[in-house]
Amino acid sequence: MSTSARDSVIPTLDLDDGASIPQIGLGTYAMRDAAGVDAIVSGIAGGYRLLDTAVNYENEREVGQAIADSPVERDELFVTSKIPGRHHGFEESIASTEESLARLGLERLDLHLIHWPNPSVGKYVDTWRGLIELRERGLVTSIGVSNFTEEMLQELIAATGVTPVVNQVELHPYFPQSKLIDFHATIGVQTVAWSPLYRDQGLFAEAPIAEAASAHGVEPAQVVLRWHLEVGSLPIPKSASPDRQRLNADIFDFNLTPAEVDAISALERGRMKDRDPLTHEEM
Repeated sequence: MSTSARDSVIPTLDLDDGASIPQIGLGTYAMRDAAGVDAIVSGIAGGYRLLDTAVNYENEREVGQAIADSPVERDELFVTSKIPGRHHGFEESIASTEESLARLGLERLDLHLIHWPNPSVGKYVDTWRGLIELRERGLVTSIGVSNFTEEMLQELIAATGVTPVVNQVELHPYFPQSKLIDFHATIGVQTVAWSPLYRDQGLFAEAPIAEAASAHGVEPAQVVLRWHLEVGSLPIPKSASPDRQRLNADIFDFNLTPAEVDAISALERGRMKDRDPLTHEEM
Protein backbone atom coordinates (compact mmCIF):
# COMPACT_ATOMS: atom_id res chain seq x y z
CA MET A 1 0.00 0.00 0.00
CA SER A 2 1.24 3.44 -0.80
CA THR A 3 -0.03 5.14 2.34
CA SER A 4 0.77 4.11 5.89
CA ALA A 5 -1.43 4.68 8.91
CA ARG A 6 1.34 6.93 10.28
CA ASP A 7 0.84 9.25 7.30
CA SER A 8 -2.95 9.29 7.26
CA VAL A 9 -5.77 9.99 9.61
CA ILE A 10 -8.21 7.18 10.35
CA PRO A 11 -11.69 8.42 9.37
CA THR A 12 -14.43 8.71 11.96
CA LEU A 13 -18.08 7.73 12.11
CA ASP A 14 -20.80 9.76 13.81
CA LEU A 15 -22.54 7.95 16.65
CA ASP A 16 -26.22 8.53 17.28
CA ASP A 17 -25.48 10.73 20.32
CA GLY A 18 -23.39 13.16 18.25
CA ALA A 19 -19.96 11.84 19.25
CA SER A 20 -17.45 10.73 16.63
CA ILE A 21 -15.64 7.38 16.80
CA PRO A 22 -12.62 6.27 14.74
CA GLN A 23 -13.57 3.75 12.07
CA ILE A 24 -11.02 1.18 13.27
CA GLY A 25 -9.64 0.67 16.77
CA LEU A 26 -6.80 -1.06 18.57
CA GLY A 27 -7.82 -4.05 20.67
CA THR A 28 -5.66 -4.33 23.78
CA TYR A 29 -6.66 -7.71 25.22
CA ALA A 30 -3.63 -9.44 26.85
CA MET A 31 -1.44 -6.33 26.44
CA ARG A 32 0.01 -6.14 29.93
CA ASP A 33 3.12 -4.97 31.76
CA ALA A 34 5.86 -2.95 30.04
CA ALA A 35 5.53 -4.85 26.76
CA GLY A 36 1.82 -4.05 26.73
CA VAL A 37 2.45 -0.35 27.30
CA ASP A 38 4.99 -0.35 24.46
CA ALA A 39 2.52 -2.09 22.13
CA ILE A 40 -0.21 0.44 22.85
CA VAL A 41 2.20 3.37 22.46
CA SER A 42 3.25 1.96 19.08
CA GLY A 43 -0.39 1.65 18.07
CA ILE A 44 -0.99 5.31 18.85
CA ALA A 45 2.17 6.24 16.93
CA GLY A 46 0.88 4.14 14.03
CA GLY A 47 -2.30 6.15 13.74
CA TYR A 48 -4.80 4.50 16.09
CA ARG A 49 -6.93 6.80 18.19
CA LEU A 50 -9.54 4.31 19.45
CA LEU A 51 -8.15 2.21 22.31
CA ASP A 52 -10.38 -0.64 23.52
CA THR A 53 -9.88 -2.07 27.01
CA ALA A 54 -12.00 -3.60 29.80
CA VAL A 55 -11.86 -4.26 33.52
CA ASN A 56 -11.54 -7.96 32.76
CA TYR A 57 -8.54 -7.39 30.47
CA GLU A 58 -6.66 -6.33 33.62
CA ASN A 59 -4.70 -3.73 31.67
CA GLU A 60 -6.43 -0.41 32.26
CA ARG A 61 -3.30 0.80 34.05
CA GLU A 62 -1.19 -0.09 31.02
CA VAL A 63 -3.58 1.72 28.68
CA GLY A 64 -3.46 4.76 30.94
CA GLN A 65 0.34 4.66 31.05
CA ALA A 66 0.50 4.43 27.25
CA ILE A 67 -1.78 7.47 26.97
CA ALA A 68 0.48 9.35 29.38
CA ASP A 69 3.62 8.26 27.48
CA SER A 70 2.25 9.15 24.04
CA PRO A 71 2.75 12.66 22.62
CA VAL A 72 -0.80 12.54 21.28
CA GLU A 73 -3.18 14.74 23.27
CA ARG A 74 -5.82 13.04 25.38
CA ASP A 75 -8.66 14.77 23.53
CA GLU A 76 -7.47 13.20 20.26
CA LEU A 77 -7.93 9.72 21.71
CA PHE A 78 -11.12 7.70 22.07
CA VAL A 79 -10.92 5.38 25.08
CA THR A 80 -13.39 2.53 25.59
CA SER A 81 -13.71 0.30 28.66
CA LYS A 82 -16.27 -2.24 29.86
CA ILE A 83 -18.10 -3.08 33.08
CA PRO A 84 -17.63 -6.73 34.14
CA GLY A 85 -20.43 -9.03 35.24
CA ARG A 86 -19.42 -8.91 38.89
CA HIS A 87 -20.09 -5.15 38.87
CA HIS A 88 -23.64 -5.32 37.51
CA GLY A 89 -26.18 -3.14 39.28
CA PHE A 90 -26.85 0.59 39.48
CA GLU A 91 -24.50 1.58 42.32
CA GLU A 92 -22.02 -1.16 41.44
CA SER A 93 -21.64 0.09 37.87
CA ILE A 94 -20.95 3.62 39.05
CA ALA A 95 -18.31 2.43 41.53
CA SER A 96 -16.76 0.19 38.87
CA THR A 97 -16.46 3.09 36.45
CA GLU A 98 -14.85 5.34 39.03
CA GLU A 99 -12.31 2.58 39.67
CA SER A 100 -11.65 2.22 35.94
CA LEU A 101 -11.03 5.95 35.63
CA ALA A 102 -8.61 5.83 38.56
CA ARG A 103 -6.66 2.97 37.00
CA LEU A 104 -6.60 4.73 33.63
CA GLY A 105 -5.66 8.06 35.18
CA LEU A 106 -8.44 9.73 33.22
CA GLU A 107 -11.28 12.08 34.12
CA ARG A 108 -13.72 10.52 31.67
CA LEU A 109 -14.23 7.62 29.30
CA ASP A 110 -15.22 8.30 25.71
CA LEU A 111 -17.28 5.09 25.60
CA HIS A 112 -18.27 2.69 28.35
CA LEU A 113 -19.96 -0.64 27.73
CA ILE A 114 -21.66 -3.44 29.65
CA HIS A 115 -19.24 -6.26 28.80
CA TRP A 116 -21.69 -9.21 28.88
CA PRO A 117 -25.43 -9.20 29.60
CA ASN A 118 -25.31 -12.22 31.96
CA PRO A 119 -29.07 -12.80 31.70
CA SER A 120 -29.24 -15.29 34.59
CA VAL A 121 -28.10 -12.51 36.94
CA GLY A 122 -30.85 -10.24 35.65
CA LYS A 123 -29.17 -6.90 36.38
CA TYR A 124 -28.25 -5.54 32.97
CA VAL A 125 -31.12 -3.03 32.95
CA ASP A 126 -30.02 -1.66 36.35
CA THR A 127 -26.46 -1.54 35.05
CA TRP A 128 -27.68 0.39 32.02
CA ARG A 129 -29.39 2.88 34.32
CA GLY A 130 -26.03 3.29 36.04
CA LEU A 131 -24.37 4.09 32.72
CA ILE A 132 -27.06 6.67 31.98
CA GLU A 133 -26.32 8.29 35.35
CA LEU A 134 -22.57 8.23 34.62
CA ARG A 135 -23.20 9.99 31.32
CA GLU A 136 -25.27 12.63 33.07
CA ARG A 137 -22.44 13.17 35.58
CA GLY A 138 -19.95 13.63 32.73
CA LEU A 139 -17.78 10.67 33.71
CA VAL A 140 -18.49 8.97 30.37
CA THR A 141 -19.33 10.60 27.05
CA SER A 142 -21.05 7.75 25.21
CA ILE A 143 -22.63 4.56 26.53
CA GLY A 144 -23.23 1.20 24.92
CA VAL A 145 -23.22 -2.53 25.38
CA SER A 146 -21.35 -5.63 24.26
CA ASN A 147 -22.64 -9.07 23.34
CA PHE A 148 -26.32 -8.04 23.54
CA THR A 149 -29.02 -9.64 21.44
CA GLU A 150 -31.73 -7.80 19.52
CA GLU A 151 -34.25 -8.62 22.26
CA MET A 152 -31.94 -7.40 25.02
CA LEU A 153 -31.42 -4.10 23.22
CA GLN A 154 -35.16 -3.68 22.87
CA GLU A 155 -35.56 -4.36 26.60
CA LEU A 156 -33.06 -1.64 27.52
CA ILE A 157 -34.75 0.88 25.26
CA ALA A 158 -38.24 0.01 26.52
CA ALA A 159 -37.14 0.28 30.16
CA THR A 160 -35.16 3.54 29.92
CA GLY A 161 -35.88 5.29 26.63
CA VAL A 162 -32.12 5.40 26.02
CA THR A 163 -30.60 3.48 23.10
CA PRO A 164 -27.00 2.24 23.32
CA VAL A 165 -24.86 3.93 20.67
CA VAL A 166 -22.71 0.80 20.24
CA ASN A 167 -23.10 -2.96 20.51
CA GLN A 168 -19.72 -4.70 20.40
CA VAL A 169 -20.13 -8.32 19.31
CA GLU A 170 -18.25 -11.25 17.85
CA LEU A 171 -18.23 -10.59 14.12
CA HIS A 172 -16.01 -11.89 11.30
CA PRO A 173 -16.53 -13.58 7.91
CA TYR A 174 -17.29 -16.91 9.59
CA PHE A 175 -19.96 -15.18 11.74
CA PRO A 176 -21.08 -12.09 9.80
CA GLN A 177 -24.18 -11.30 11.88
CA SER A 178 -25.88 -9.56 8.95
CA LYS A 179 -29.32 -9.67 10.58
CA LEU A 180 -28.01 -8.00 13.75
CA ILE A 181 -26.14 -5.35 11.75
CA ASP A 182 -29.35 -4.55 9.86
CA PHE A 183 -31.31 -4.32 13.11
CA HIS A 184 -28.68 -2.05 14.66
CA ALA A 185 -28.99 0.28 11.67
CA THR A 186 -32.74 0.64 12.19
CA ILE A 187 -32.34 1.85 15.81
CA GLY A 188 -29.15 3.91 15.51
CA VAL A 189 -26.66 1.46 17.03
CA GLN A 190 -23.13 1.21 15.61
CA THR A 191 -21.91 -2.36 15.26
CA VAL A 192 -18.39 -2.91 16.64
CA ALA A 193 -16.56 -6.20 16.06
CA TRP A 194 -14.36 -8.07 18.50
CA SER A 195 -12.07 -10.79 17.09
CA PRO A 196 -12.65 -9.23 13.65
CA LEU A 197 -9.89 -11.34 12.07
CA TYR A 198 -10.95 -14.61 13.72
CA ARG A 199 -7.34 -14.81 14.93
CA ASP A 200 -6.63 -16.06 11.38
CA GLN A 201 -6.89 -19.85 12.05
CA GLY A 202 -7.25 -20.56 8.34
CA LEU A 203 -9.53 -17.63 7.53
CA PHE A 204 -6.91 -15.83 5.44
CA ALA A 205 -6.48 -18.84 3.17
CA GLU A 206 -10.17 -18.91 2.19
CA ALA A 207 -10.48 -18.42 -1.56
CA PRO A 208 -12.66 -15.28 -1.59
CA ILE A 209 -10.24 -13.53 0.79
CA ALA A 210 -7.04 -14.71 -0.91
CA GLU A 211 -8.42 -13.81 -4.34
CA ALA A 212 -9.50 -10.34 -3.25
CA ALA A 213 -6.09 -9.75 -1.66
CA SER A 214 -4.40 -10.65 -4.92
CA ALA A 215 -6.80 -8.52 -6.97
CA HIS A 216 -6.24 -5.41 -4.84
CA GLY A 217 -2.56 -5.93 -4.05
CA VAL A 218 -3.13 -6.05 -0.30
CA GLU A 219 -2.78 -8.57 2.52
CA PRO A 220 -5.62 -10.96 3.47
CA ALA A 221 -5.99 -9.26 6.86
CA GLN A 222 -6.57 -5.96 5.09
CA VAL A 223 -9.26 -7.57 2.93
CA VAL A 224 -11.07 -8.88 6.01
CA LEU A 225 -10.88 -5.53 7.80
CA ARG A 226 -12.07 -3.73 4.66
CA TRP A 227 -14.96 -6.21 4.47
CA HIS A 228 -15.95 -5.07 7.97
CA LEU A 229 -16.19 -1.48 6.82
CA GLU A 230 -18.20 -2.47 3.75
CA VAL A 231 -20.83 -4.36 5.80
CA GLY A 232 -21.16 -1.63 8.43
CA SER A 233 -18.93 -3.08 11.13
CA LEU A 234 -16.27 -1.15 13.05
CA PRO A 235 -13.37 -3.58 13.70
CA ILE A 236 -10.98 -3.49 16.65
CA PRO A 237 -8.15 -5.85 15.69
CA LYS A 238 -5.48 -6.67 18.25
CA SER A 239 -1.80 -6.78 17.40
CA ALA A 240 1.32 -5.94 19.40
CA SER A 241 3.49 -5.73 16.27
CA PRO A 242 4.01 -2.15 15.02
CA ASP A 243 4.22 -3.35 11.41
CA ARG A 244 1.04 -5.40 11.71
CA GLN A 245 -0.75 -2.56 13.51
CA ARG A 246 0.01 -0.20 10.63
CA LEU A 247 -0.96 -2.79 8.03
CA ASN A 248 -4.28 -3.41 9.77
CA ALA A 249 -5.08 0.31 9.81
CA ASP A 250 -4.15 0.81 6.16
CA ILE A 251 -7.53 -0.07 4.66
CA PHE A 252 -8.91 3.24 3.50
CA ASP A 253 -7.58 3.57 -0.05
CA PHE A 254 -9.23 0.54 -1.67
CA ASN A 255 -12.75 -0.86 -1.89
CA LEU A 256 -14.09 -4.36 -2.29
CA THR A 257 -16.63 -5.01 -5.02
CA PRO A 258 -20.16 -6.05 -3.98
CA ALA A 259 -19.41 -9.52 -5.36
CA GLU A 260 -16.28 -9.78 -3.22
CA VAL A 261 -18.19 -8.67 -0.12
CA ASP A 262 -20.93 -11.22 -0.77
CA ALA A 263 -18.44 -14.04 -1.36
CA ILE A 264 -16.65 -13.29 1.92
CA SER A 265 -19.96 -13.08 3.82
CA ALA A 266 -20.91 -16.47 2.33
CA LEU A 267 -18.10 -18.07 4.36
CA GLU A 268 -20.47 -18.02 7.35
CA ARG A 269 -20.24 -21.08 9.60
CA GLY A 270 -20.77 -19.85 13.17
CA ARG A 271 -19.13 -18.49 16.29
CA MET A 272 -15.45 -18.95 17.06
CA LYS A 273 -16.35 -20.61 20.39
CA ASP A 274 -19.59 -21.30 22.24
CA ARG A 275 -20.22 -17.76 23.40
CA ASP A 276 -23.95 -17.34 22.84
CA PRO A 277 -24.99 -14.34 25.00
CA LEU A 278 -28.10 -16.23 26.07
CA THR A 279 -25.98 -18.87 27.81
CA HIS A 280 -22.35 -17.68 28.01
CA GLU A 281 -21.68 -15.44 31.00
CA GLU A 282 -18.55 -13.74 32.30
CA MET A 283 -18.12 -12.19 35.70
